[in-house]
Amino acid sequence: MARETMRTHDLNFSSRPHVKAAAILLNGNLDMSLAPYGDHWRKMRKISVTNLFSVKRVQSFRAEREAEVAHLMDKIISQASSSPSEALNINHLLRCFTIDMLYTAVMGKLSREEEGRYETFRELIEETIALIGGFSLEDYFPSMGWLTSLLGLDERAKRAFRKWDAALSKLIQEHLTRNEGNLKADSFLDILLSLQKDPNTDMTLTDDHIKALLMDMFLGGTDTTNISLEWGMAELIRNPQVMKKLQNEVRGIAAGKSMLKQDDLSEMYYLKAVIKETLRLHPPAPFLFPRETIESCEIEGYHIPAKTKVLINFWSMGRDPKVWDNAEEFQPERFVDSPIDFNGLDYEYIPFGTGRRVCPGILFAVSTLHLALANLVNRFDWKLPDYMKDEKVDMTETPGATMRMKTKLHLVLEPRLWCWMKYFINSEVLCIV
Repeated sequence: MARETMRTHDLNFSSRPHVKAAAILLNGNLDMSLAPYGDHWRKMRKISVTNLFSVKRVQSFRAEREAEVAHLMDKIISQASSSPSEALNINHLLRCFTIDMLYTAVMGKLSREEEGRYETFRELIEETIALIGGFSLEDYFPSMGWLTSLLGLDERAKRAFRKWDAALSKLIQEHLTRNEGNLKADSFLDILLSLQKDPNTDMTLTDDHIKALLMDMFLGGTDTTNISLEWGMAELIRNPQVMKKLQNEVRGIAAGKSMLKQDDLSEMYYLKAVIKETLRLHPPAPFLFPRETIESCEIEGYHIPAKTKVLINFWSMGRDPKVWDNAEEFQPERFVDSPIDFNGLDYEYIPFGTGRRVCPGILFAVSTLHLALANLVNRFDWKLPDYMKDEKVDMTETPGATMRMKTKLHLVLEPRLWCWMKYFINSEVLCIV
């Protein structure tokens, strides 16, 4: 059925349903992700794919990605050294990391003293995901719009929009002031502002368009990456034999390095299999992004009217015992030497979607997942806190547009000795023990 809707009838299923909160927050859906199919969506898609998420562009961001992962490692050691007996809140650490990563991609390199300002974006992202992913009666029964207003949901969305608008306006202005108009294409914002001023382009790009695209970057690239990393760590803790096998591969290639770089990952085939298996069992967007039919059509004998909202249940597809052996088990080996990939060509495995509305940031997301997880298992040995030694990791999922862990993951680390030595002597010289 997914193949029918997203390949055979892809064009007809390429629009997005109207979501009241999204229309308010994104200033009439001026973005790309939730914009209805049409000329505006094609323009935003072209800007994003060509200038922000191309292979060349993602590779050019490698140094910043490696720096953010290194900062995450240092933050973990710092917290563990200050409170050795306390478990680390992995959810919080990873959420901060992914937002910092997107903030750096949007703004370029910033000093660590500015990290405190990221909290504004963390709060806005949480609120926006709750509003867009929540249930609104008006989206299904438009005549009930008065009830939405009565419950205060419209005003809540408008407040969030005003906060987004103020934060992004300030961000753009400060970026222009800092660079004094000299845009070097070092960040997403540089690229968008350059396109706005380019007299040779046929695209009209207003400040409102830029803000909507920046919101897409923050919303689409933070929660999903954070969720995937947390589920991945949870599964590795639950499956120590998988953790050991992954650490053997990563540490064998690392050969004593304190930090793995992007170039070190090319031959880490089991690492890639672990990421794929995590996305199969725990897709961050279990129903992908909703679609809407443009015209009526027929799918396997069923008449589908125009303007029908369509959800693709990838969570169920990824656990279908007719497709996957031992479907409920975490077995990365199933992806070793397997041609199945998340490029949208294998319809039993589409965590990023497929067709015209496939996620354009696949390469950016996967590069971040691989690099972060490789360093997390290379530098540290992880275990559950002592108070949980007789318990299992709670793998209960929360409902919503994104599928988070109901119980936030807390772990204790046992860092390899040279990690601690590097941190305390504050030197690039490593003593391998």
